[in-house]
Amino acid sequence: MKKNNVLIRNASLYSENGLVENAYIKLVNGYISCIGSIETLTSYEGFEIIDLPSNYKIIPGMIDVHIHGINGSDTMDATTEALQNMAASVPSEGTTSFLATTITQDRSTIEAALKNAGDYIRNHQQPGDAEIIGIHLEGPFINKDKAGAQPLGHITDPDLLLFKKWQILCNSKIKLVTLAPELPGSEELIRYLKENKIIASIGHSNATADQVDVAIEQGLSHVTHLYNQMREFHHREPGVVGAALLKDELMVEIISDGIHSTPQAVDLAYRQKTADRLVLITDAMRAKCLKNGTYDLGGQEVTVTGNKAFLADGTLAGSVLKMGQAFKNIMEYTNCSVAEAITMSSTNAAKELGLFDRKGSIAIGKDADIVILDDHNDVYMTFCKGQLAFAKGDEQI
Repeated sequence: MKKNNVLIRNASLYSENGLVENAYIKLVNGYISCIGSIETLTSYEGFEIIDLPSNYKIIPGMIDVHIHGINGSDTMDATTEALQNMAASVPSEGTTSFLATTITQDRSTIEAALKNAGDYIRNHQQPGDAEIIGIHLEGPFINKDKAGAQPLGHITDPDLLLFKKWQILCNSKIKLVTLAPELPGSEELIRYLKENKIIASIGHSNATADQVDVAIEQGLSHVTHLYNQMREFHHREPGVVGAALLKDELMVEIISDGIHSTPQAVDLAYRQKTADRLVLITDAMRAKCLKNGTYDLGGQEVTVTGNKAFLADGTLAGSVLKMGQAFKNIMEYTNCSVAEAITMSSTNAAKELGLFDRKGSIAIGKDADIVILDDHNDVYMTFCKGQLAFAKGDEQI
């Protein structure tokens, strides 16, 4: 089922300018053309009409800046079909845009994934699918002592010349780079990223708090999956965790699944950073949406049981978290408002990536990336640029 000109009405709408009760929204040719209270609606000829219960909510499409895979596919598969499957699958969880995320591997494998993603973004985006808005390069410029599920054998120090080669290879689509700023070569790379409006993120790092301060001065502005695989907080050495929680210059990703971080740890981050500095991510792998079993992640076997994914040695290996669940969890763990959850799931990422002119909120003229939540805040429908990409209970979409 596809719709081009759509009128959705009666639900509460969370617009860029505030909450509109008993609202309507018009989606025309992929854009938001009109929003308002139902009492002001004067015309609806030529529209497919969707009437919703008044206790449903209309929110902006979610943006996942850290996702490796879903539904059997992974960015590292380096095929058009894998990325298309990912883009077609994530709307079921409310995601309408995402960064295709890599993992540490040998150079030829990384290069194949980067080249494929760059080509897909330029030439193969499909109407009605989530938009791949760039690439998140996670590794190989990380610390072996904090590798986590990143393969040790291919980790290397930050290398500006290599990064420039990779950026050319993918048509300049790398938008976020996870690195360890304590490693040789990091300063040069961080400064280059800052100058070229690419987000430099600290992750898989054993840096001290003082080293993080220096990296911030160089241009570091983001933290990859807070708490996980980074120097932890100690009262005599706050580490990466302490710096992440203290420094207003840093936007902070968090995996709000209650596994990678307990609900209390998520709440601590929310209280310290506020909704304006947190970014909900999934860090999901190919096993998301599939049955329990053994799956590949960066050439390693990962066992998935229930909602947990582990390497053979027990190391957490990505997640099977869905963005819609992360949205619900953050409200449960922190008692934040729906509007704040929207800030963390949509607005902050759009602003960081320089896309707030077209994504991250509901406003006239923006991309018609819309999610409808039911009375339990579960994803009921997702529209990607005005086309219905997911409807609850409709397996044909």
